[in-house]
Amino acid sequence: MALLPILEFPDPRLRKVAVDVVQINDDTRQLAKDMLETMYHAPGIGLAASQVNVHQRVVVIDVSEDGDDPRVLVNPSWEPLTDEVQSYQEGCLSVPEFYDDVARHSKIQLCAFDENGETISEQAEGLFAVCIQHELDHLNGKLFVDYLSRVKRDRIRKKLEKKHRDEAKDALYEARAKIDEEAQA
Repeated sequence: MALLPILEFPDPRLRKVAVDVVQINDDTRQLAKDMLETMYHAPGIGLAASQVNVHQRVVVIDVSEDGDDPRVLVNPSWEPLTDEVQSYQEGCLSVPEFYDDVARHSKIQLCAFDENGETISEQAEGLFAVCIQHELDHLNGKLFVDYLSRVKRDRIRKKLEKKHRDEAKDALYEARAKIDEEAQA
């Protein structure tokens, strides 16, 4: 297994719409394993393949208290089972350190395949339903910040752009210092 780099907002690759997985095979299963390892390491409760720059309709989720109930969803879809919505404070591995309330359908019908190609059809509610809706948004090129006001979204964008610039500068300084050390050795 391998840790995969997670794309961060406002990276335009997060806006790309994922395509259906045509055949569930060993590559699909390996992607799911790597995504689970990445999600647990981050740490998070859900991760869409789009977030790791693989634009296929694959999602991993684990909303259990102990992190011991990993779910792999291939070509997932959902339908609302009620008009009732509930607000949850959401965060996102692609929008680190930012959280805000987002209203989502409280009860949904999930349809997908698991990593072995077995059909999944179940009702979901609560945090599981919220997580499904959040991750499937990623597959459609949408982020939770899209539900926020333009002012909040722009503020988050600016802060993350500054963070990315600072990280790039730090990496450049470290690379220069290493070159200097090697030149003096």
